Amino acid sequence: MERGRRGRGRGRGRARWVPVDHVMDRESEVEQHDEEAPPVDQVATAINRMTDILERMAGPQGQGQGQAPPVGQEGGGDRALERFQRFGPPKFLGGSDPEAAEMWLERITDIFSALDYTEDRQISFATFQFEGPARAWWNMVRTKWEVEVIPRTWQRFVREFNAKYLPPIVQEKREEAFSKCRQGLQSVAEYETQFTKLARYAPELVATEQRRIRKFIQGLNVELQEGLATARIETFGEAIEMAQRLESAKALVRNFQAKRKGGPSGSREFGKSSAPPPKYGRG
Repeated sequence: MERGRRGRGRGRGRARWVPVDHVMDRESEVEQHDEEAPPVDQVATAINRMTDILERMAGPQGQGQGQAPPVGQEGGGDRALERFQRFGPPKFLGGSDPEAAEMWLERITDIFSALDYTEDRQISFATFQFEGPARAWWNMVRTKWEVEVIPRTWQRFVREFNAKYLPPIVQEKREEAFSKCRQGLQSVAEYETQFTKLARYAPELVATEQRRIRKFIQGLNVELQEGLATARIETFGEAIEMAQRLESAKALVRNFQAKRKGGPSGSREFGKSSAPPPKYGRG
């Protein structure tokens, strides 16, 4: 019995008596392992943050390299101004020379005819070319428009420009020339160029698309007016195209008729007149 008790006591003593240094070393190893290996949630959160940072850094570069700006938006105001400057628009200083003002306005109008810009943008870019007295004058006009809440239209801008830099007598002559503008011996293309150039001095006569079309057709030759009388025309460009097609068709008809006149019937008449005179007897 004593031996059994001693044995159990010894067994329990052996299980209890573990070296203290060994226990401390194991506890330190466990704590160090826990510090070196963070929880799984923290690792996933860190990975997600790094992924977001990399996507943000690569986003603008990928868009700038592989994607183009949407069609029709011109890439913003800076891109539109850059396209306008490529045409070499002239500067305008003002002054009392009506020919210089006419040449400047004509050049600016030709540039905008090639650029599909809004009227507000046309005014902004046109006045961007003003310098000196012209810039001071435009600042006054712009302030007046803003105070009176006047809509910014190209027609109104041209009217203000002409009233400032074209003397009344010059403008009256231009308006009269536009009212008398006719095709005459010109081609449709030449007539359209003159019509568009003089229309700037009488914007009231071509205020709407239909009035512009009607005035253009009234200046065509009578044979072209008859051909366009029953046509349904919606835009000024359609009027020009249809007039040119009709002009080409009538030219072909005239050439065909001219060739027929110089054909076999004409040669028979020529042979009849070139025959030798009849011979008469002695009496």
